[in-house]
Amino acid sequence: MFSTDPVPEQVVLDAIAVASTAPSGAHQQPWTFVLVEDAELRRRIREEAEREERISYDGRLGEQWLDALRPLGTDGVKPHLTDAPFLIVVFQQRFTLLEDGSVRKHYYVDESVGIAVGMLLTALHLAGLAALTHTPSPMKFLSELLQRPRNEKAFAVIPVGYPAADCEVPDLRRKSLDQVLVRK
Repeated sequence: MFSTDPVPEQVVLDAIAVASTAPSGAHQQPWTFVLVEDAELRRRIREEAEREERISYDGRLGEQWLDALRPLGTDGVKPHLTDAPFLIVVFQQRFTLLEDGSVRKHYYVDESVGIAVGMLLTALHLAGLAALTHTPSPMKFLSELLQRPRNEKAFAVIPVGYPAADCEVPDLRRKSLDQVLVRK
């Protein structure tokens, strides 16, 4: 639940700058961050995302996945996509398009982009902003709406803003350190 209050753009740009310093396979930096502030474009993204989410929640996910989501209280309605003043759509680049029309393959793309997104989320949170990862599936509509080249594939949509005054946060329990750490 996001507030519609404006966020200083420079704070968001600084967080993206931090994310862009992430390590990457062969130092290819296979990511593009698309910053979406335009209200109409955010509305169109929400409309398409909710269309995909309705299909997912109505059967595409499967009962086991839906059971895992129930404690979080999620559903196919995604007001955060229009309430948050910014969306950062992260694209992964599977290859680079060279000037001569050929391509250069990128390596460890999922890992590299995942690290960059983790750094982005951390920078946003340390700046006092709320953010979450939203991954509608399929996400091809994002490439079309944001007019991205064929070498880019949407990885995540990250709404960014301040939490709403009446924000409800699920009571999430993290695994303890002894559950996630193995010492040798």
